[in-house]
Amino acid sequence: MQLAKLTNSAGKTAVARVEAETLVVLDLAAAGLNSLADILASDSPARTVAALSPTRERIAVAQAKLLAPIDHQEVWAAGVTYKRSQTARMEESETAASCYDRVYVSPRPELFFKATPNRCSGPMAPVRIRQDATWNVPEPELTLVLSPKLKLVGYTIGNDMSSRDIEGDNPLYLPQAKVYDQCCGLGPWITLAEDMPAKPDIKISLKIERGGQSVFEQSTSADEMARTFEGLIEWLGRDNSFPNGAFLLTGTGIVPDSSFTLAPKDRVSITIAGIGTLINDVVQGA
Repeated sequence: MQLAKLTNSAGKTAVARVEAETLVVLDLAAAGLNSLADILASDSPARTVAALSPTRERIAVAQAKLLAPIDHQEVWAAGVTYKRSQTARMEESETAASCYDRVYVSPRPELFFKATPNRCSGPMAPVRIRQDATWNVPEPELTLVLSPKLKLVGYTIGNDMSSRDIEGDNPLYLPQAKVYDQCCGLGPWITLAEDMPAKPDIKISLKIERGGQSVFEQSTSADEMARTFEGLIEWLGRDNSFPNGAFLLTGTGIVPDSSFTLAPKDRVSITIAGIGTLINDVVQGA
């Protein structure tokens, strides 16, 4: 089962069940619910959705105004979870190399705050490259959707936009390299946990187009991760609480080499098996 957040025909925020190429808008108010987050916070989101009545509104996916599937949750991210990611980070600078080498083999993962909901972009909304950076890349990441009790209730696609030159200059600049307006793409919807493929079958693909032509394409698998979902969640929850739930980006195994940087008007497409495709265009400046 997949759940989408969208703007309905009346211009209001709504939640829909995805059925093939159609969105079936759900009647949340009749069940005393206000948002997608309310569904995700329930003991069983699948049972909660099954008990909801559909409205009469049906919207074709191709015509829908999809929103990032987030309400008030925090967005966090994990780094150096794939071997390629470790290598790429070490390429950024000699200063950062030893830090990333050590965290790759450490029991404690790299976890950092990524975004607030207002900094997240949904499908076909723009993601941003910083004006004070010269080496910018998208990072396609399988994203865990967590309830307030830190139960893994679903999955979505995340784009962890990164300014590699800023981070490479000094690891202490990580927040500036990662957290800014439109720094995170999320969507196109959430696949509930019980309906995702097994980890070895979760293929992750990135395609970047410039002027209608592909300038970068690469794929990996979630099975290439060096850490487990359960382990990342456990570390995230240590001495930490999430009353609204959380999104946790799980790191990337796809990083363009140092000769590539994003440009305004590039189109970034991330496809993950069991979820779908998240598309965002790149902007810079006001």
